[in-house]
Amino acid sequence: MSVRIFAMTHKRFTVPDDPMYVPLHVGHAQAKEDFGYQGDDTGDNISHLNCYYAELSGVYWVWKNVHEADYVGICHYRRFLTGEDGYVFSEKEYEALLQEYDIITTKQLELPGSYHYGFSAHHNSGTLDETGKIIKELYPEYHDAFVRLVNGNKTYFGNIMVASKALFDEYAAWLFAILFELQKRTDLTFADDYHRRVFGFISEFLLYVWVTVRGLRAYECRVAIIGEKTETREIKEKMAVFFRNGDARGAKDYFAECLKVRPDVLMEASDITGECKLCLQAVSTANLELDAYGHSFLERLREYDEIIRFFRGINDTAMKIVKGGADGQSVDWLKQNQVSGIALRAAVRIHAPNDKVLQQAYRAAEQICVDKL
Repeated sequence: MSVRIFAMTHKRFTVPDDPMYVPLHVGHAQAKEDFGYQGDDTGDNISHLNCYYAELSGVYWVWKNVHEADYVGICHYRRFLTGEDGYVFSEKEYEALLQEYDIITTKQLELPGSYHYGFSAHHNSGTLDETGKIIKELYPEYHDAFVRLVNGNKTYFGNIMVASKALFDEYAAWLFAILFELQKRTDLTFADDYHRRVFGFISEFLLYVWVTVRGLRAYECRVAIIGEKTETREIKEKMAVFFRNGDARGAKDYFAECLKVRPDVLMEASDITGECKLCLQAVSTANLELDAYGHSFLERLREYDEIIRFFRGINDTAMKIVKGGADGQSVDWLKQNQVSGIALRAAVRIHAPNDKVLQQAYRAAEQICVDKL
């Protein structure tokens, strides 16, 4: 029994010290640099389509070109499946799990709205609707489940999985039959690289549909995210400059442009420390204060770390308010740190689960902070 986990990458990374893990350079056919890893452009491949398929060009390569392993898996250069203890699985642990389960994959994401709603917020919903039509044509036995699940609020993510090579091949044949037909029906003109990877995004949900309809015994586990994306680090470094200069307007414009190109920077898998969300909250708050008062907290706080601590503190109190009330220590902290009513209400709005709670929390916030700096 042999297990091979292919770590999909488009950049150099620290490969786990275990021969089970094999780095696979996806999009290698058009790469500007060679890292010495196995590329996805040998044998039968779709490496040249990586810009549309993301890590799926690697999935295709494993399907068509790997024949010596009993079990195969897909992970990312930054994302690895782990046990509840947070440690990456060894080959022996995978072998034990695969005696009991058909597939190992991520825990299900629980979304704030339906999958269809969330997809439509960042992509052309017509592409997802067309996927449903293709499934009805090619695999009608999957269609009812697709409709039910696309209107539900759960999905897998990352195209991360481990299964027997035979089961993996069945999945790949099903998946690419759908996606290749979808490609024929899709306008491949996109505004940026993020939206161009549409087939990769849809496939995350299709794995959930496939596992559900097949009734597979799925072991759903944690994902360790190792390191920070370069794009995320660059945004934080740039925001630090705007904060240091007290430039709330410039920070707002910059962040808006970043979100147009990379809306995923606020997702948990990219923003592993939550600091990008805090930067956005800080920028929004500063501009609201400028509009209302003519000045903002940036006249008192300029350093990145102190601003992050400031908004973590505001959010801690906001969550207490949402849950029923802030204690005296939290109220004192707000006053000592000159937290404005605008800043507190904005934080409450982020954490309130519904309008009823939001209105109650607003009233409680009004008792704590006056609407001035």
